[in-house]
Amino acid sequence: MTRRFITIGGILGLLSIAFGAFGAHALESKLTEAAMETYHTGVEYQMYHAIALVLAGILAAHANTDLRLIRLSGIFFIAGVLLFSGSLYAVSLLGISRFGMVAPFGGFSMMLGWLFLVLAVRNFAKKQ
Repeated sequence: MTRRFITIGGILGLLSIAFGAFGAHALESKLTEAAMETYHTGVEYQMYHAIALVLAGILAAHANTDLRLIRLSGIFFIAGVLLFSGSLYAVSLLGISRFGMVAPFGGFSMMLGWLFLVLAVRNFAKKQ
């Protein structure tokens, strides 16, 4: 799990930079300002949660406790990026606003990821 989370987090971070550069250089003249803003939000949240996933992996490597909460945190971060950022990319690039209905599920997944990370850290701190 540790290597997986750090690897996936690194890949998501790399893709976030690539998507951001692509947006800034190739899409800026092709998309409306609103679509660019939506696209940028997807990139931004993807990067935040790529970093969070790497941190969850590092925490798992150093935790002397039940890793279930950390595992749930990472799973929800990944699901959140796929659902939230993915739906924003689809809305902005394809212009299909129905994909926007998926974003709240991704946002909720991200919130659950943070909740489980907080709970894991609280348990970790209690055992120190």
